[in-house]
Amino acid sequence: MAGFMQNMAGMGAMSDQVIATDFLIAAKTGVKNIAMAITETSTPEVRQTLKQYLMDAVDTHEQIFKYMVDKGYYHPNNLTEQLNVDITASQTAMNLSQQ
Repeated sequence: MAGFMQNMAGMGAMSDQVIATDFLIAAKTGVKNIAMAITETSTPEVRQTLKQYLMDAVDTHEQIFKYMVDKGYYHPNNLTEQLNVDITASQTAMNLSQQ
């Protein structure tokens, strides 16, 4: 366990990328779930509340998305660059498991 923690200590940027990616996925899931809940509700008050939650969730997703683009963790308009980021992350993860 100590070796694992030592390996993680030198991986601040990679850890940030993993956390941001997980947060982005969770935010996207939240948007989907809230949108589905809106279609299932039968009262205008609940529907209006859920609509506000949906807008908040979309705003949160946008903030995380912009953070990831600014940090170079996500390249939505450059498939080659995104592939390079993904390969690097995969290789790092594989190297961690071998140590």
